[in-house]
Amino acid sequence: MKQVALVTGTSSGIGLSTAVLLAKAGFTTVATLRDPSRAGALRERAQREGVELDIQPLDVCSQASVEACIGSVLKRHGRLDVLVNNAGAGIVGTVEQLSVEAVQANFDVNFFGVWRVTQAVLPGMRAARSGRILTVASLGGVVALPFSDAYSASKFAVEGMMESLAPLMARFGVHVSVIEPGAVHTEFLASRNAAEAKRKASQSDDPYASLLEAYERSVRARFSSSGAQSADEVAAVIVEAATAETPHLRYQTSDYARGVAAQVRRDPVGDALVKIVGAQLDG
Repeated sequence: MKQVALVTGTSSGIGLSTAVLLAKAGFTTVATLRDPSRAGALRERAQREGVELDIQPLDVCSQASVEACIGSVLKRHGRLDVLVNNAGAGIVGTVEQLSVEAVQANFDVNFFGVWRVTQAVLPGMRAARSGRILTVASLGGVVALPFSDAYSASKFAVEGMMESLAPLMARFGVHVSVIEPGAVHTEFLASRNAAEAKRKASQSDDPYASLLEAYERSVRARFSSSGAQSADEVAAVIVEAATAETPHLRYQTSDYARGVAAQVRRDPVGDALVKIVGAQLDG
């Protein structure tokens, strides 16, 4: 019997590529997204690649939606072997620029959304003593950049959740892995929520305005450089984690990401890291 994989946030980018590549790898793939009307690109790619997807609505911010989707998948397919927590949202701004409400909304997607879906699938995997939880975090969950206070906080939280969960679930035959991409050529950069920070920066008394502008130039250059990965390259690493006989806890998706992760772990006091990251404020 084919293994069943569920991927969240598949309307574009990494989620779309992951759903298609998992299907090509032989998984029965449930591709979920909050708004089914945005599944056009997903359907076109699946048709082009000659694979079938079970496309289902799933809003990770809604407990009812999560429970309904997971229940439907188990009823339709009888099992769920792999969960890929991919749905996420970006937000730009530092503490003085962002309201608590904006930060809470970001955490609802990036952290509590992961919590909800993981919580919903674990009982079945634990009972089967088999399964994989793969969560797309970010290099921003390894090292925090300026004006990424809320985003990195949510990704650090996901890293902590999964690191804590991994040894426990291993006792039940369930593998937990975190995927850590760096810059990726997707719609993510354009879709980040920067409205509140930029509105504050437009005010004449905002001390962060010039620094935010310089940082945004640095980000755009990094995402447009040849060093940025494609969504398919990241998805290939996710498929590797889904199929490895003994999967790792962490998968960096590029040599650059592996280098950064290694550097962070070699600098326990963090002083060198602050200097290197701070250079990005020079634009």
